[in-house]
Amino acid sequence: MVIARTAFELTNREGEGEGEGGGEGLPIRGDVWSAGGAMSDAAIVVVHGFKGFKDWGYFPFVSEQLAERTGHPVISFNFSGSGIGADLQNFTELDLFEANTFSKELDDLELVLDAAAAGELPALGSPGRFGLVGHSRGGGTAILKAGEDDRVLSLVTWAATADFNRWSDEMRAEWRRVGRLEVLNARTKQIMPLGVGLLEDAEKNAGRLDILETARAVRIPFLIIHGTEDESVPVAEGERLAAAAPADNARFAPIEGAGHTFGAVHPFKGSTPHLDAVLDLTAEWFATSLAIGV
Repeated sequence: MVIARTAFELTNREGEGEGEGGGEGLPIRGDVWSAGGAMSDAAIVVVHGFKGFKDWGYFPFVSEQLAERTGHPVISFNFSGSGIGADLQNFTELDLFEANTFSKELDDLELVLDAAAAGELPALGSPGRFGLVGHSRGGGTAILKAGEDDRVLSLVTWAATADFNRWSDEMRAEWRRVGRLEVLNARTKQIMPLGVGLLEDAEKNAGRLDILETARAVRIPFLIIHGTEDESVPVAEGERLAAAAPADNARFAPIEGAGHTFGAVHPFKGSTPHLDAVLDLTAEWFATSLAIGV
């Protein structure tokens, strides 16, 4: 099966209601991965995490593989506040990264689902059912969106965080005093700023952003994959998600010895045994849970 990659660009609702007439929206750049001419009433959406992007490392490979193995088209995209610019490879929009929030990412994901369902994305048709697969922070975002949107009928998380609100009181105080929190991108060596708006969003919208509480309420098939040697998001967070999720809907799949990206790197140098295992589990999960009549 030949899988084609077709680019798209949407404009989000950033700035609506700000001033007279609202502000200009921001671009959401993405791809649809699909077999030529093949249409499906379901699509899989890949949700990247913090300091991630749709073309990082294994994501293009994963998107193509899921489309081929499941028969469903796959949508991958960059959040408008990902920091990745028009060249799709470099963090050239650190001002947007600084202004990003968890709620904005949820709203961006909603816009992608809406556009897909309305037939506004290329090579896709108008799917009415979706599976979400999210990595790291994107896993938490995928869980929250599954709790909000009844079009999401299947959910897979890879190394997902169980809680967005992860800062000490001392860190919060310093963040507010300075107006930003600076984090190092170990790969690019860039200092990437987080605006205080991210902290305020986590506090103001704590109910909407409660990942564990949402996981408790999820009533769709939910696969939780986590490496036992994850250096960024400890496997204990996957265990917390598994303990919270209803046992009759969820499955916890620890990958023994795997790290946060399952051995894959950027630029991508090919799959690994750990990533192969993750892909096998994910493709089988979606092929079954998104089948018509399930």
